[in-house]
Amino acid sequence: MMGAGKSSVGRYLERRTGLQRFDTDELISAWFGKSIPEIFTEIGEEQFRSAESEVLAGVCPPQPAIIVTGGGIVLRRPNVQHLKRLGTVVWLDADTDTLFERATRRGNRPLLKTDDPRGTLSKIAAERAPLYEAACDIRIDTTNRLHEQVGELILDQIEAQTADQV
Repeated sequence: MMGAGKSSVGRYLERRTGLQRFDTDELISAWFGKSIPEIFTEIGEEQFRSAESEVLAGVCPPQPAIIVTGGGIVLRRPNVQHLKRLGTVVWLDADTDTLFERATRRGNRPLLKTDDPRGTLSKIAAERAPLYEAACDIRIDTTNRLHEQVGELILDQIEAQTADQV
């Protein structure tokens, strides 16, 4: 979900592990040569989701990597199937107040450009929660946690899962 810390935690994990990081929002921005808010404004959410799916489908790293996606990636089932084929799917979650505070810091979230941004975020979070739950292998609550703490929790849980599979 927006504001959960996906991009920041992804950058931390890249530094910490040395693994290559792919951020679908960064890839989409580079493809269009525009920011995500500009893309949303110019082509709309549905076309953005199509571009997002196309970009994600092109992410097939030959080695383990960190893949950071936008919160709406779960809205299309083939995206989730692709992510599951690539590896462990982690859902970064937080309470609604935390998500809202983080998501509105810069004022550039296209989906929150409404008369009631807090209500909109709550509605989106409630609608997507079952999709995140179904997609994830690991769920981490990022409320009151630093990006480094979240990154270490992810690494610990992936290590524990790997040990369980041996």
